[in-house]
Amino acid sequence: MKVVIAEKPSVARDLARVMGAKEVKDGYITGNGYAFTYAFGHLVQLCTPQAYGYATWAVSNLPIIPAEFRLEVKKIKRDGKQIDDAGASKQLNTIRELIAQAEEIIVATDAGREGELIFRNIYYYLQAKVPFKRLWISSQTDRAIKEGFANLKDGTEYDSLYMSAKSRAESDWLIGINATQALTLAAGNRGLLSLGRVQTPTLAMICSRYMENKDFKPQAFYKIQAGFEKDNIRFKATSTKIDKKEDAEIAIAKLAVGTEAKVIKVEAKETKEQPPLLFDLTSLQQDANKKYGYSADQTLSIAQTLYENKVITYPRTGSRYIGEDVFENIAELFQHLANTADEEIAPISRNLIGAKLNKRSVDDKKVTDHHALLVTEEKPGPLRKEQQHIYNMIAKRMVESFSDVCLKDITTVTIDAKGVELIAKGTVIKQYGWRLSAEQVEIPDDDKNTDDQDNENVQLPKLSAEELLEVLSLELAERFTKAKPIHTEASLLKAMETSGKEIEDDEMRQAMKDCGLGTPATRAATIETLFQRDYIKRDKKKLIPTEKGIAVYQLIRGRSIAKVTLTGKWEQKLEEMRANKVSYDVFMKHIKDYTVKITKELLQLRVAIQQEEVKPQQKGKIKCPKCTSGNILLFDRIAQCDHYARGCDFKIWRTLNGVFLEEKEMKSLLEKGRTSALSGLKNKEGQLVSAVLVFKEFKVNMEMM
Repeated sequence: MKVVIAEKPSVARDLARVMGAKEVKDGYITGNGYAFTYAFGHLVQLCTPQAYGYATWAVSNLPIIPAEFRLEVKKIKRDGKQIDDAGASKQLNTIRELIAQAEEIIVATDAGREGELIFRNIYYYLQAKVPFKRLWISSQTDRAIKEGFANLKDGTEYDSLYMSAKSRAESDWLIGINATQALTLAAGNRGLLSLGRVQTPTLAMICSRYMENKDFKPQAFYKIQAGFEKDNIRFKATSTKIDKKEDAEIAIAKLAVGTEAKVIKVEAKETKEQPPLLFDLTSLQQDANKKYGYSADQTLSIAQTLYENKVITYPRTGSRYIGEDVFENIAELFQHLANTADEEIAPISRNLIGAKLNKRSVDDKKVTDHHALLVTEEKPGPLRKEQQHIYNMIAKRMVESFSDVCLKDITTVTIDAKGVELIAKGTVIKQYGWRLSAEQVEIPDDDKNTDDQDNENVQLPKLSAEELLEVLSLELAERFTKAKPIHTEASLLKAMETSGKEIEDDEMRQAMKDCGLGTPATRAATIETLFQRDYIKRDKKKLIPTEKGIAVYQLIRGRSIAKVTLTGKWEQKLEEMRANKVSYDVFMKHIKDYTVKITKELLQLRVAIQQEEVKPQQKGKIKCPKCTSGNILLFDRIAQCDHYARGCDFKIWRTLNGVFLEEKEMKSLLEKGRTSALSGLKNKEGQLVSAVLVFKEFKVNMEMM
């Protein structure tokens, strides 16, 4: 029997249907020589610090660097307790039983870094030995599934992808756990101050842009603008920026309505405006935020649903290109759209049937794990409004990307008016090309400063050098410099993609993608984490840091953990590891050395952060075992001494060896050194036992009964 492990039940059902398995069992579907089972995302995760013997939050424990990382069943929070997810445990047992009967495993988790990690964690946690192959597909259509099963890859081909995913997870654990505990302990407050490898530099970008915007002092500058007319065509010409008002007044005093001006130079240049590249996930999220106000997480969720409904290709892609093999079938997709799409998409799709297609987005060398986003040959059927929006955006971008270039004549006229140089510009579109199907009104780019559009004209008359013109109108215009706008999710995603570097060119940004913050698949989750931590909030489309977010930023600004370029370099190394250019050992040594450095750096902070008080949850008093003069306060997940301001850093987790300690047991443990007999404790082998927890020399151990 071949056991197929998918990432979600819905995907397992789809695969089973296509491959002829029909018998539904508890946790899997069997038939035709296959058993199709599934995870629910991450069934297995890296162990918490408690599993390595670090029950308390204490400066003396840091940095926490396990000699070898261990795995445990996914945890959930219930009634303030961290417990094993019963559903995850049950499904893991089902997978274990199926693997015991398997001759071969087929990995059918999402074809990407996280999908590979989900499977490998299950495989290694269960200590499986059965060989496995990889199903690697970019769409969930029946044809793609059948072709994928006919062309399974050897599982070892994806070892480097797994090592990249493993390194990412472990580096996030090391930096996140240690930096969070170090800053929280150093700050001496009662709230959790979470830091992370990608989360923190992302917060820094939001806060620095916000503070730069708020502190910005507009500076006045001046421009002289004159109006002219020829052949019944009115146009304007504008001077360059003049910083001082007195200089501007001296210059305009030379002119008056009726003054004669001479055309010095006329430059006409034909420009080819290439169509935009196809969407990857990040560019789709940016445009969906600009056009519809959708959050990055919302767009990803909608795209994932469309993918699972088979109507678009794999959404978590970082590529904006397709290969030659995919290009061979693009004409069929335009025929499909012409026949099945709605009234917005069908007409523009017909323009490309039989036409020569632009190949700017076709490049085998630039396709990574997955090609750019495309619609599939499946008919969408009725879609919700949000789904229709995203589907149409992807379909319309396909039409634009494979359409002809837009040809423009850009004319620049230089005019001398009594020694004052004036510039007039005009654009004539000779061939609309891809712009026939583009937005009639451009989607605004939140990062672009629109100050300098004074000399743009819809139309210019035919002009030649030495020609004389009469000034028909005259104005001294006062303008003000503008601050960079506060980040929206669209502009933040763009900044994350390029490690904060301002790059307008699509292809240059694509070249930077390997050293951006996070990946297309993780950026939305990073932004959502900042909301969950109460570090940022939304003001319409703007991302505004909260007081807590600003307080954390003030602590870490200028420190290496907040530097975008450093995190970008790590992402680049992870991509190089995927390509077998960097080893796991070399990368993780660097991360461990950095963890030691940043932990020491953060522990040197001794500041008080003003934050909303969190009320303790106990009725009585528990004496602190460290300073003996303070009392222990019981919070949701931790117990800690109330003498932080006096230097006592004692903290201990309330969930120990898988059991949440109520007030009575915590008091007994810390004052008497031992709890009563507890059931359901987890030993080092992961087995549930009955035992007593013993507190000695600030460590918690189990004593068997």
